[in-house]
Amino acid sequence: MREFTNPPVASAPLVGGLADAVFDHALDTPGHIALSRKDRHEKWQDVTSAQFCDEVMALAKGLLAQGIRFGDRVAIMSRTRYEWTLFDFALWTIGAQVVPIYPTSSAEQVFWMLYDAEVSAAVVEHEDHAMTVATVIGRLPHLHRLWQLDGGAADEITASGTHIDDETVHRHRRAITPESTATIIYTSGTTGRPKGCVISHGNFMYEADTMITRWEPVFSSKRDRTPSTLLFLPLAHVFGRMVEIATIRGGVKLAHQPELRASALMPDLQSFQPTFILAVPYIFEKVFNAARRKAENDGKSGPFEKAIECAVKYADAQEAKAFGTGPGPSASLRMQHSVFEKLVYSKVRAALGGRVRHAMSGGSGMDRRLGLFFAGAGVTIYEGYGLTESTAAATANPPEQTRYGTVGQAIPGSSVHIADDGEVWIYGRNIFQGYLNDPKSTDASLYDGWLATGDLGALDEDGYLTITGRKKEILVTSGGKSVSPQQLEERVRDHPLIAQCLVVGNDRPYIAALVTLDTEAVDHWLGMRGKQSMSPADLVRDPDLETEVRRAVVAANTLVSQAESIRTFRILAHQFTEEHGLLTPSLKLKRKAIEQAYSAEVDALYGTL
Repeated sequence: MREFTNPPVASAPLVGGLADAVFDHALDTPGHIALSRKDRHEKWQDVTSAQFCDEVMALAKGLLAQGIRFGDRVAIMSRTRYEWTLFDFALWTIGAQVVPIYPTSSAEQVFWMLYDAEVSAAVVEHEDHAMTVATVIGRLPHLHRLWQLDGGAADEITASGTHIDDETVHRHRRAITPESTATIIYTSGTTGRPKGCVISHGNFMYEADTMITRWEPVFSSKRDRTPSTLLFLPLAHVFGRMVEIATIRGGVKLAHQPELRASALMPDLQSFQPTFILAVPYIFEKVFNAARRKAENDGKSGPFEKAIECAVKYADAQEAKAFGTGPGPSASLRMQHSVFEKLVYSKVRAALGGRVRHAMSGGSGMDRRLGLFFAGAGVTIYEGYGLTESTAAATANPPEQTRYGTVGQAIPGSSVHIADDGEVWIYGRNIFQGYLNDPKSTDASLYDGWLATGDLGALDEDGYLTITGRKKEILVTSGGKSVSPQQLEERVRDHPLIAQCLVVGNDRPYIAALVTLDTEAVDHWLGMRGKQSMSPADLVRDPDLETEVRRAVVAANTLVSQAESIRTFRILAHQFTEEHGLLTPSLKLKRKAIEQAYSAEVDALYGTL
């Protein structure tokens, strides 16, 4: 199949903007719990629709008092927290355009985004962010205001607007249309300077309403409990932003968690107990690997491995039944599954808070086997695919027919097309308006409304998409063999000891790889084998560890021909990090930067040192 079109399930918005939902909910269901936030004692405190609306209105008045006007661009540089959502909706209420900035951005990255977007005011989280902006403020002629969240910015701004009446705010809000620009989100810049994606109120409203309607099992709760989610994705990323908007529009209780570290995230999952989560595969891998390590520490690795196999077979049988190619789990498999439900699966769900039954995953590919395991353990993960330019999800697996290992079908109201060269093209009301101040790049990406994604993929007979790589990342060996590194890298990363993998080989005689280690998993592996902790330099030379990595490479090589296989590899002492300029804020590998930073190691793989 070369093209698949999915009919719409939600109507395109004809009037209004994103903030209208806040005021509508306050009027229709003022007592509904809209959000939850932690107090100074780290206890969750509920916020009703009416309370949130009052806060948004008061902050919107203050922003007007501070000189922010319709169409002005205001940057937010912060981790994921309640105040970001408050500022988003207050700014959208008065027609301002929000420019999100990753909190880990360098001074030059911050400068480019603030300069390119002609930002007139910025909200930062803390003093370090303020200092980052201060180092480049002399080159930002349009920036006139700088507020600090940890310095009481919300209260300060709110206090300044008490003299402004409600009608003034509502006049601004009523002037917003679906075509109005809501936000400028900059791409991660893996291949060059970040580009500002212009996304309208209508783009986000249509995307959110489509997700809420079609994925109703995710955004609702059938257990007489308010549906809820803990948002820990960066709000500077389009995926996190879509979650924020969909929860507010859909009446889902929203809480925020600023840390992706397991030590901070897991306790909040267990105390907040969300009914669903939206995450990247990394989170599910962490939960799975932690459960496996615990089983090994408790001397129960054998039963745990059997539970994995049972879950995978059970979910695989359920998938076959959904597609009409099998009868479903057998009686014996159902009996075995019920035994492991109490012993293993319930404990895996407990790590996510105990109430999660549905999840959505995006950002990178998820291994089919991992998806099957979670489904068998009682958490259905709907994997999807999208870009900033598609306002988050462009495809996703439908609830009643999830095909694990794919990123699903085009979301309702959109189409997916595979071009002659294998590039994925997408079309729909969620496609962005273009790149800010960059008509050349816009013209190179948009063709009569179709977005050329730069990703390579294939559609199966039912319209399910599989992403196979990126056009710009295709490696061509000196022998002329074209190799897509993505599937090799993802399969190597399936090994629990491996954190990252970068495949190299462009203009080289064969394919090779740089591999980094998961320190937590390695420490556990050493302990289980009675080995002493080692320095990173000694660890990468350990023959037993090298054997484990070689197994991962051999497993990955089964996916490709011999000419495309990884011939050799180098284990690195340290992971690629954003701080060293080797990862984007969304944790994607910066290939050129890594190859340059580790040029000596790459040369050694080819015997050129």
